[in-house]
Amino acid sequence: MPVHARHYRTGEPLTVTFDAGNVASVIPTDRPATGWIAPAFFDVQINGCHGVGFTSPHLTLEQVAEVVSRCRTHGIGTLLPTVITSPPDTLAHAFDILRRAVEVDAELARAVPGFHLEGPFICPDDGPRGAHPRNAIRDPDYDEFRRLQDRAGGRIRMLTLAPERPGALPLIEHLTADGVVVAIGHTAATGTQIRDAVVAGAKLSTHLGNGCHAVLPRHDNYMWEQLACDDMLASVIADGHHLPPAVLKSIVRGKTPGRVILTCDAGTFAGYDPGRYRDWGTEVEVLPGGKIVVPGTPFLAGSGVFTDTCVGHIIRTAGVSLAEAVEMASVRPRQLLGLPVPEIEVGSTGPFVLFDWQPGGNVIVRQAIG
Repeated sequence: MPVHARHYRTGEPLTVTFDAGNVASVIPTDRPATGWIAPAFFDVQINGCHGVGFTSPHLTLEQVAEVVSRCRTHGIGTLLPTVITSPPDTLAHAFDILRRAVEVDAELARAVPGFHLEGPFICPDDGPRGAHPRNAIRDPDYDEFRRLQDRAGGRIRMLTLAPERPGALPLIEHLTADGVVVAIGHTAATGTQIRDAVVAGAKLSTHLGNGCHAVLPRHDNYMWEQLACDDMLASVIADGHHLPPAVLKSIVRGKTPGRVILTCDAGTFAGYDPGRYRDWGTEVEVLPGGKIVVPGTPFLAGSGVFTDTCVGHIIRTAGVSLAEAVEMASVRPRQLLGLPVPEIEVGSTGPFVLFDWQPGGNVIVRQAIG
């Protein structure tokens, strides 16, 4: 069936037809087109959703497919399942299941081009460690990473670490040589340590502005250093809870839209009703509106919404255009990982997202194609 929608970048009304998920024709049209078409969102940090966590010691193949399917309803055609700080056996199990899931399901493999390991080589301080369990945090170890990479079938495409930990710089150099994207996050690094990590090969700031101390030195701190670094992209969680509007706007203006990646950081209980839940041994609370916190603390524990919500929110709060917001959520992550960007042209394999949007409103996903 042909699709009548506006090109997300130009606003031009188009009639787009698909054949087995591939673009068969693209024709300008005079027909009314109230919706939009764009490359499907690509989220580099999905921890799970609807009660399934990728770091669960009980993760199953069916649950992996369930999370990917639910993400697709929010326009997320591609994602990096994210596994966080845990004991070695738990990490090994997670990557073993993720590897097997993509090996046995070609459609799932297209949606999941790799995995993201967030931790365990991070700062143990309250604030920087976020909701990561302190007792599972440890120093960077290339041998441990290689063991996990073997369990993952070589599919760990991104690692988030704290560059101040002993052994971090050699690990960054090793992983960069291996083609793994290294991101800085959950850190208490000095400005010098941030700069050294960038020289070693770090390319991304993970959810900049979150996983931080509540109070920082006025000038020499890891926020300013990463914000000013033109050689790193920065991901931001634009869910309406993780960053106040002024901070989100300042990060986007400081990094420029071309260096920002949108992530929802969806947690295990994204999509759940308000209440308290237990997440692989750690209790979390879902508040009204989708905010997820460690109970009794101001510390966030992942997000309760998805990437479509983040696209609409960043347009409203950061003064960016629809095209800029969409590209933060779809084009930029693919460029970071060296993956092709789906273009709305004949022969493109997608995936694409169809959605409704009006200025000042939310992004309402109709469907993902391809």
